[in-house]
Parts: sequence; C-alpha cells; structure tokens
Amino acid sequence: MKLDGVLPFARILLEKAVMEGGAAVDATMGNGHDTLFLTLLTGENGMVFAFDIQAEALEATKRKLAENGTGSRATLFHAGHERAAELIPSQYHGQLQGAIFNLGYLPGSDKSIVTKPATTISAIEQLLGMMAPGGIIVLVIYHGHEGGAEERDSLLSFVHGLDQKEAHVLQYEFINQKNNPPFIIAIEKR
Repeated sequence: MKLDGVLPFARILLEKAVMEGGAAVDATMGNGHDTLFLTLLTGENGMVFAFDIQAEALEATKRKLAENGTGSRATLFHAGHERAAELIPSQYHGQLQGAIFNLGYLPGSDKSIVTKPATTISAIEQLLGMMAPGGIIVLVIYHGHEGGAEERDSLLSFVHGLDQKEAHVLQYEFINQKNNPPFIIAIEKR
C-alpha cells in the first residue's frame, strides 16, 4: 500500500513540526513509543513532556527511554493531560512544537481505563495555547471501545468549531475499513 497508515502519517506530521532543540508533548504516553520518537526529534537539547494516569505506563516509558539513552530528554508526569498548563514549565508556554494523543486505552491493560472527552478537549485547548505558530497537535482517535464513539463525536464537534484564523484542522482516515478503524485529526496552530 502506498498510502500511509494512520500511525506513520502521525509521525510524518510531527516530523514536519518538531525540530532539534524544540519541545513537544506526548499527552498519552502509554508504552512510550511516541515519547521515545519525540525525544529523538527534539534531540539532546530538546525536551519532551509526557503524561499518563497509569503507573505501568510511566514504568514502561522509563524503561524504553533508558534502553535508548534518551531518559534525560523527557519529563514524565503521572497525571492526566488535562493538567498540561499547570505542569509544563512556563518557559515552554508558547514554545511547544508538537503534541500527540493516542486516545482510547493502554494496549494490553485494563480496557475500562479510557481517555474521556472533557479532559481530552481541555488538554487540547491548553496545548493549543502553548503551541508556537506552526505547532501541530495530532490526535489518533481509537473509537471502537466503550465510550469511544462519545469521545470521537465530542472531539469532531470541538475541532469543527475551531476558528480557521487560529488553526488549520485536518482529518485523515480510511473510509472503507471495517471495525471502527482509528483516524487522525491534526490541528496546526496558525
């Protein structure tokens, strides 16, 4: 297939926005794959802030970063992403270049612990305010689980309402796949 899948496409978008020495956010650190990817983009002089409410996500991410020698390039928060403005140091407000959310539940863990529309939208609003012009927020929306459709619909309603003078919003999805395939919403700050 020549079309990029949603996860490779998410990384392509982040590669366009996040530069060496910059700052980025993994709003749902999960198993640490995106946190590691962002530390590689921001490099030795950059910083990544990662959030998760599950202790096992923090432990998995710490291990992944340590295995790759990038642990000093990330600050991990055992907190929900809706606390981004409070926890990310103020010197980074207005400087963030990218952020990623993988919405739903932590793969291989308790499927009853899922992201919620209200906290996700709050985090997006906060991060959009902290993005540098040209910064991109990528939402990978998994919506096939209980509560997933509600979050999907709330997010779509929210992003449709964003002022086009303040942000460009893109939806990327495969429309003929079965079983609620994930899709991407990307928000670029103008």
